[in-house]
Amino acid sequence: MDIKQIQELIRFVSKSGVNEVAIEQQDFKITIKTNQAPTIVNATIPQAQAPMVAAPVAAPQVQAAPAAAAPAAATEDTSNYITIKSPMIGTFYRSASPDKPLYVNVGDEIKAGGVVCIIEAMKLFNEIESEVSGRIVKVLVDNASPVEYDQPLFLVEPV
Repeated sequence: MDIKQIQELIRFVSKSGVNEVAIEQQDFKITIKTNQAPTIVNATIPQAQAPMVAAPVAAPQVQAAPAAAAPAAATEDTSNYITIKSPMIGTFYRSASPDKPLYVNVGDEIKAGGVVCIIEAMKLFNEIESEVSGRIVKVLVDNASPVEYDQPLFLVEPV
């Protein structure tokens, strides 16, 4: 893992709101912790490699969600919908690439086992399959946005 990948990982962690991420490979271990304070990076690099010089990293800017958005979401009745949630931390994509069509749109009928999106984590693109059949009612995440484990992605009206 080079310094550029580490800096990208730090930016991703600060944007996603995750408090801690630990990655361990054969001879490399990195832990990134955030607590609305400057990002703390602990890295263990084998002695055989040349030392890396890291550029200073700015403390992540955490912005509070607008208070007006919460009441609007609370008033909408979603009790009869099933939520498809993210099975991992990563970046949410609605299509395989920018020039490809979206996997699903609002109003589309989906079947259990059908791909609804991709979540990219550490340069691996994971196809997320629906566990339910139904109709997509709402897409809850913007394309190319970071998502957390168990974060709602879609609302589905069961068929």
